Amino acid sequence: MTPRITPLQARRIALGAQGFSRARPSATVSAAHLNAVVARLGFFQIDSVNVAVRAHYMPLFSRLGAYDPELLHRAAGRAPRRLFEYWAHEAALVDVGLWPAFQWRMAERRGLWGGPRRIAEEKPELVEQVLADVRAHGPVSARQIETDTERSRDHWGWNWSEAKQALEYLFYTGQVTAARRNSQFERLYDVPERVVPPAVLARPALSSEEAHRVLVRHAARALGVGTVQCLRDYFRLAPEPTAAAVAHLVSTGELEPVEIAGWRRPAYLHAEAARPRAIRARALLSPFDPLVFERTRTEQLFGFRYRIEIYVPEEKRQYGYYVLPFLLGDALVARVDLKADRHSGVLRVQGAWAEPGAPGHTPTELAAELLLMAGWLGLDGVVVASRGDLADALSHAVGATSPGGA
Repeated sequence: MTPRITPLQARRIALGAQGFSRARPSATVSAAHLNAVVARLGFFQIDSVNVAVRAHYMPLFSRLGAYDPELLHRAAGRAPRRLFEYWAHEAALVDVGLWPAFQWRMAERRGLWGGPRRIAEEKPELVEQVLADVRAHGPVSARQIETDTERSRDHWGWNWSEAKQALEYLFYTGQVTAARRNSQFERLYDVPERVVPPAVLARPALSSEEAHRVLVRHAARALGVGTVQCLRDYFRLAPEPTAAAVAHLVSTGELEPVEIAGWRRPAYLHAEAARPRAIRARALLSPFDPLVFERTRTEQLFGFRYRIEIYVPEEKRQYGYYVLPFLLGDALVARVDLKADRHSGVLRVQGAWAEPGAPGHTPTELAAELLLMAGWLGLDGVVVASRGDLADALSHAVGATSPGGA
């Protein structure tokens, strides 16, 4: 018979696999700590929204506490690089050891969208010219390399030049990569042989079948337990090769089929997944954190319905523009709409809501985490607006917790 695990067991397994069963470092966060999180998660999703903090900085803070962002900058922007930028779940800083596992995607161009694909088909000479320019002058931004070619206005919000589309084609196909991002958050492009460590480049590219096994194995280890959909979504893989990889990993004993009460789909437990008896975590989570970015899984594991409302008109938002879930113990107990007001030097809580069943000490613990985040961001304090059923208690807790507070 297929083994059964309870939803609570599944939740704790997932939290343990994501690194939340471990205490944060008591000393200064080091490169070794960063490397351990990179190896566990595989990537940090990138998002340009900076209303609180850019998404790729948050997973390390959530798991390690306050750390020097230069650790991440060095890992992604200086030799020997620990991370490279590519399309993993979405745009992401990816464990450089996974470069061979993504070469099939580069070669097959699976998922390559309209503009970059079209420019490669219609103007291959431009693509070759842009590649030659990057090879000669990299690292360079798109603005530095843009020609006087007519800008495309076919899609709202993008307005990329043809040269930019050529760069995106070259980036997707692995012919160029990102050396780093500049202060305007623009990619600086260069050729892989000047970015990716030579030992990694020397490894043979994996076939599609081999790569799917590597990526599904990595997803299974990072998630602990999940359905085929969970495993597929982690690196945004296609259904059929993912199913084949899952079947192979079941046959080798790396994955074990399990049933989880209340889950309609079969689940798979990684053979090495720990089964924590308790989780004592406290963390604010980015909307793009691997623990919560698959929203159906988040709802199944935590009973927490989560939707990002950035693109929802303000008057129709239920919670706010940039809302972060709050993890306490083994549950998501609250959510806060945050804004880093750098001009005023404060972290603004524009709304705060408790989840049903949130424990009585939620405001105190959340206040402590918000003050930690504010300090990490170089802000002087936390200001709580009156919106939300948790706001008054949180405001009081922030005042009581702050230095010099009541």
